[in-house]
Amino acid sequence: MSLITLGVHDLERALEFYRGLGWRPHPASVEGEVVFFNADGMIVALWAREKLAADSTVGDAGGWGGITLAHNVRTPEEVDAILATAVAAGASLGRAGGPTAWGGYSGVFLDLDGHPWEIAVNPGWPLDEAGRLRLP
Repeated sequence: MSLITLGVHDLERALEFYRGLGWRPHPASVEGEVVFFNADGMIVALWAREKLAADSTVGDAGGWGGITLAHNVRTPEEVDAILATAVAAGASLGRAGGPTAWGGYSGVFLDLDGHPWEIAVNPGWPLDEAGRLRLP
């Protein structure tokens, strides 16, 4: 996986939300058209939802697209801090941080366009020194 593009209804509003999470747009972004963020060896892009649907050759029914994004961290305190930052930036809290059935700790926020983000600690999937997830 090298690029994830999120379809958004209002590019400027979405940009401000992700800035509120501490993300900084890359200079390759095209003002008013598309925003790129470096994400540790990947790119996350924001693009108009209708343009993304057309480019991907799919119909957009406006609902959830069957995808949840996840960000793994090292501690439950990091989960709670990221959820609080997201809510302060305008996200909706889908599920507060808490213990999981699989022995971890996670919570979910929904960004301004309803994209769900799970923030999780998974003791079975340790992060390397650089914070990258690697399956054992």
